[in-house]
Amino acid sequence: MSARYFGTDGFRGEANELLTAERAFGVGRYLGWHFAQESDGRARIVIGKDTRRSSYMFEAALVAGIVASGADAYLLHVTTTPSVAYVVRSENFDCGIMISASHNPYYDNGIKLFNRNGEKMEEEVIAQIEEYLDGGRELPYAKREKIGRSVDFVAGRNRYVGYLISLGIYSFKGWRVGLDCANGSAWHIAKSVFDALGATTFVLGTEPNGTNVNEKCGSTHMEGLRRLVREQGLDVGFAFDGDGDRCLCVDERGDVADGDKILYVCARYMQERGELFGNTVVTTVMSNFGLYRALDRLGVTCQKTAVGDRFVYEKMQELTCSLGGEQSGHIIFSKYACTGDGVLTALKMMEVMIEKKSKLSALAADMVPSPQVLANVEVVDKEGTIGAESVRLAIRQAEIKMGERGRILVRPSGTEPVIRVMAEGESESLCRDCVRGIVTAIEGVEKRE
Repeated sequence: MSARYFGTDGFRGEANELLTAERAFGVGRYLGWHFAQESDGRARIVIGKDTRRSSYMFEAALVAGIVASGADAYLLHVTTTPSVAYVVRSENFDCGIMISASHNPYYDNGIKLFNRNGEKMEEEVIAQIEEYLDGGRELPYAKREKIGRSVDFVAGRNRYVGYLISLGIYSFKGWRVGLDCANGSAWHIAKSVFDALGATTFVLGTEPNGTNVNEKCGSTHMEGLRRLVREQGLDVGFAFDGDGDRCLCVDERGDVADGDKILYVCARYMQERGELFGNTVVTTVMSNFGLYRALDRLGVTCQKTAVGDRFVYEKMQELTCSLGGEQSGHIIFSKYACTGDGVLTALKMMEVMIEKKSKLSALAADMVPSPQVLANVEVVDKEGTIGAESVRLAIRQAEIKMGERGRILVRPSGTEPVIRVMAEGESESLCRDCVRGIVTAIEGVEKRE
C-alpha cells in the first residue's frame, strides 16, 4: 500500500487541511489500541511538541485518542524531537510522538512516530494507521477503569537536558557562543545546556509566539546568526531548526559550516580517536563532492543513501557505523542517539574545537566544496510534474551540458509540496544555468495545469 498520509518524516501538511484534528485523534486512537494489545499492563505513550500554534490542538487530539483507546499519554510539552526519542527508550515507553513540521513554516505541522527503541516507527504500523484513518476497521473504545489518563511528564524533558549536559566532557568557560533556536523546540533547552557547561551565550530565536517558528531565523535562515557572530566577536555559532534535530554552524569569521563540513570535522576527529566504526561515514545523495574528496584523503569510506535521516540511520545500523548525516544538518552519532540531534551535534563540535585547540574555520578548511546550486519549486503534483516530458527533456539537456564534470539531481521533497533541483559542477555559473533550465520547465508544467 502506498502511503497516503505519512511521508519520509511522518504525517506532515498544513494544519487543518490534510492534517486535521480528527485525523490526529485517529492516529491517537490506533496507537493507543495497538499498544494496549501488546502491553502486559497499561500502555504508555509519550508526546512532545514544538512551538507552533496548532501543536497544542494536535496534542489535545492525540491525547484524547490515546486515552479513549485505553493507553496513558505522558506529556513532555514543548521539547525537541531527539528528546522524545531519548525518553522513549530510556523510560521504557511503548511509543513516542513528536508534533512538529521541523523546518517548515508555522502553518504546517506534522506527527512523527517512534517505536519503543526511539527509532522511527516501523512501516507495518504506519500502514495499519493509514488503513484505520481510511475507515478500514473499527476499534473498540475503552470503558470504565480501562480508560487511559494523561500525565504531566516535564520531568522526562529535564532528564534529557541532564543527559546532554553529561555529554559535555569539557568546560565551555571562556567560550563565547551564539545560539539561534529558531523560535522552536530548542529555545529553552540549548541555552540551558550551554550555560550549565560554562559558556557565555548570545541567543536568537528564543521568543516563540506560535507563528514565528523558523521565520527569518534558525538553520534555514543563517543571516542573523552570522551577523551576531561577527558583531559580537564570538568564537562560534550554532543554529537549530524548529524541532531541534538539525544543527548548522557559523565559524568565528561568520562563515557557515553545513552538515557536510560537520561530518568531515567529526569524522576526522573520531578516526583519530578510534571511534569511527568501520572507518565509514553514511551520507545522502545530496552531500557535496568536496566531502567525498576530503574523506577519501583520510582513507574514510562513504556510504550513500536516499535523502532522509531515517535512511541514514537504517544504513548506519546495517553497517554498524558511528557517524552519519545530511548536508542539511541532521547528524547522527549512534553511540548517543538514534536520530539527528542539533544540540548534541553542537556539543560534539565544541568538544572537537576544545580538544584540538583550534578554530572551526581551521578544522573545516580541508573540506573544499564544489559549486552547488539548489532550488525549490512549489508544485501541486510532485510525481506528475517530474514525469512530464518537458521536464524530463530539460533534465537530459542539463545532464548533457554538465557532462562528466558534475551531476544533476531532481527529486520530490518528502516533507513539503516542492520539487528540489540541484546541480553540482566545476563552476557556479554552469550550475545556475542548468538549474534555471529545469526550474523553467517545471514552472511551465505547473502553469499548464
